[in-house]
Amino acid sequence: TAPAPAPAPRPAEPPRVAGRMQKTPVRSGQQVYAEGCDLTVLSTVSAGAEVIADGSIHIYGALRGRALAGARGNTEARIFCREFQAELVAIAGHYKVLDDIPDQLRGKPVQVWLDNGQLKLAPIE
Repeated sequence: TAPAPAPAPRPAEPPRVAGRMQKTPVRSGQQVYAEGCDLTVLSTVSAGAEVIADGSIHIYGALRGRALAGARGNTEARIFCREFQAELVAIAGHYKVLDDIPDQLRGKPVQVWLDNGQLKLAPIE
């Protein structure tokens, strides 16, 4: 009898990239991009500023500008912030602008995620 075929080799895992950390405020007109990883902002994202990550975005200050997670199509990415006043939030190309965001979420800790192609927002309790 013929020998059993060797198991197929496992595909190589993509290299893990450490997340990017932004320690200073992101000011109006600035853009911070975390390529291939998550982004952690330890301060405020000002109105007119933009933070972008291929992974998730964690903001430990106020989000007053724009946050775009899952920039390369990662539908599992999320956005977390301590004070939600965003001009725009987006995950994998699905977005909401300030006018589409319920008033009761403004100024609160909020998480944003994608659920079956729908952008969801909820308070973090």
